[in-house]
Amino acid sequence: MGPAVVELPFANGQRKLVSTFPQKGAMILQRTSPPLLETPFDVFDRGVFTANDRFYVRWHLANIPTVIDPADFTLNVHGHVRQPITLSMRDLVHDFPVFEIAAVNQCSGNSRGFFNPRVAGGEWANGAMGNALWRGVRLKDVLDRAGVADGAVQVRFRGLDTGVLPQTPNFIKSLAVDHARDGEVMIAYEMNGEPLPLLNGFPLRLVVPGWYATYWVKMLADIEVLEARDENYWMSKAYLIPDTPGANITPQQKDVTLVPINRMVPRSFFTSLADGAVVKRGQSLAVRGIAFGGDTGVAKVQLSADGGHRWQDAHLGADHGKYSFRRWELALHFATAGPQALMVKAVNTSGVVQPAAANWNGGGYMRNVIESVSVRVA
Repeated sequence: MGPAVVELPFANGQRKLVSTFPQKGAMILQRTSPPLLETPFDVFDRGVFTANDRFYVRWHLANIPTVIDPADFTLNVHGHVRQPITLSMRDLVHDFPVFEIAAVNQCSGNSRGFFNPRVAGGEWANGAMGNALWRGVRLKDVLDRAGVADGAVQVRFRGLDTGVLPQTPNFIKSLAVDHARDGEVMIAYEMNGEPLPLLNGFPLRLVVPGWYATYWVKMLADIEVLEARDENYWMSKAYLIPDTPGANITPQQKDVTLVPINRMVPRSFFTSLADGAVVKRGQSLAVRGIAFGGDTGVAKVQLSADGGHRWQDAHLGADHGKYSFRRWELALHFATAGPQALMVKAVNTSGVVQPAAANWNGGGYMRNVIESVSVRVA
């Protein structure tokens, strides 16, 4: 018997459900090489933190080391610093203060499959995201050990993955030096209390809370402090968004100013109800889900049971930090039979609200429209 098949809710949405990748349970296969594995959405109803073996996977380059000996692994810090340093895993674990933060890791193109008109790229549904408790060291502490020299502009990060062809540019991302040293950006060696899975970046990955996952470099091996703005391919040509509210343009718009993608925006989802669910008339139903505020915390989550005319505040669960998923729940009473549209939206602590209309851009980035499910009351 072959692998199970799932049907994602958009055109050409049929995908295999596979359990053949190391340290991974059943995942939605988007691509084999380099691997793109999506988290089945029912996983998000099981708790705030996404299990490591069900955490989504997204690589850019196909040559990924399959075996890494932590005893031999080193992290190099160099460039515009007072003293280049090389750190072993033992150095990182024993010589620096331990830092932990709960944070959502979300692919820039999460939900790209819903874009209309369709755009090129991985046709994800909503499962290219996950939430984990990351443990490691502050990037600031590592940079301070090397000593960032005056005039530094950006900090550049490279992992161990490489392209099949020699001309393929290395996957390299950069952050402004002040962002890199803000005390929240970190180098993680554990997620959810365990060493990072290989496909999620073992033995080290960068964690950039509140920013899209393109900056969360996996298998981090090289940190370079730069005196000038980084113009490498992955900063100047890839992962660019329109410099407009919500990165939103029309398909016909030309000559739009583009900037590197950066901060995440708020999102919320139903996890206890799927589209087309049947609910009982006259009974109270506890509807639940998850939300996150993007680059800050969740202030409130609101539900509508009448297609968006009236909104009710949901009860928010435990707060694990401003960058984490947060559970929400609300008891709804369905008095009349027939089809009914439920909607959910999050408001973050900066006052940013999910939009009623979906954005569009050619990269398929930053979708965060109000989510809805259709139920039938019987």
